[in-house]
Amino acid sequence: MTPADTGCVGNTSGAAGFILLGFQAVPALKPLLFLIFLFIYLLTVAGNTLIVITVTLGHHLHSPMYFFLGNLSFLEVWYPTTTVPTMLAGILTGGRLISYGGCISQFYFFVSFAGTECILLTVMAYDRYVAICFPLRYAALMERGLCLKLAVIAWLSGFSPPVVTVSFLCRLHFYGHKEVDHFFCEFAPLVKAACSDTSVIEMTVFILAISMLSIPFVLVIVSYAYIMSAILRIPSAIGRQRAFSTCSSHLTVVIIYFGTLISIYLTPTSGHYLHLNKALSLVYTVATPLLNPIIYTLRNKEIQRTFRKAVTNAGFLEI
Repeated sequence: MTPADTGCVGNTSGAAGFILLGFQAVPALKPLLFLIFLFIYLLTVAGNTLIVITVTLGHHLHSPMYFFLGNLSFLEVWYPTTTVPTMLAGILTGGRLISYGGCISQFYFFVSFAGTECILLTVMAYDRYVAICFPLRYAALMERGLCLKLAVIAWLSGFSPPVVTVSFLCRLHFYGHKEVDHFFCEFAPLVKAACSDTSVIEMTVFILAISMLSIPFVLVIVSYAYIMSAILRIPSAIGRQRAFSTCSSHLTVVIIYFGTLISIYLTPTSGHYLHLNKALSLVYTVATPLLNPIIYTLRNKEIQRTFRKAVTNAGFLEI
């Protein structure tokens, strides 16, 4: 059941929709912002799509690490697509009118993809923990059946809890064209625009945020702590340096992603900081969907080699 089927429009008390103000506070920068965000979006979609195709076509890449990377890249194609096109349209028109059903649907899919990414990053951290700390048992521990189950759990865990939040959002009352000081239907400005009591939904979101953000974040940190400990025992200095470089890059992006989400969704009533929240939202809606695949593949020779081979076989490049 999608949010549009839950009766959201019927609970809006006759209101027609939301007006997403976007970046009206900086009108002189709109053309530049449009070009920057359009370029990043196109690069994000193209890059993640290429990774999905490369992992799918490269039979020697059908290992747990690349399986989860393919899931992450597939998610990163759709994750920014829920918000960035709306943002770009708002920059061009000076304010984007979106229906209540459309706004609630956008919020649902955005939160679902964000939650799925949190679980996927946790699973990927666990996969690296097993690979580095138990290399001889890696193949047995991370067998194909378990990987499929973990992927299904990640997607279900991402898309199920937001249904509860959406059901509460549908009960709020909004009158007229409510202005939302954001570039997409984010939780905090939506609640701020409501004309009814929001204490129950704010507490619900706070509890869900703890389970969907804090717990996976702690698990990721613990996994990387064990990974770092194992790396310190590598006898080769070059091997330690290479492993630290890769893991530190992964961990930096994870901390930035979780940190910005936690700062917003664990403080949903911070009305005085909506402009700061809007800036922070750019990190997890625009930046990390581009950075994650780059960080996870920048030093990955196998993916680079497979991609060059696929391009060569297709006749586009002679190597």
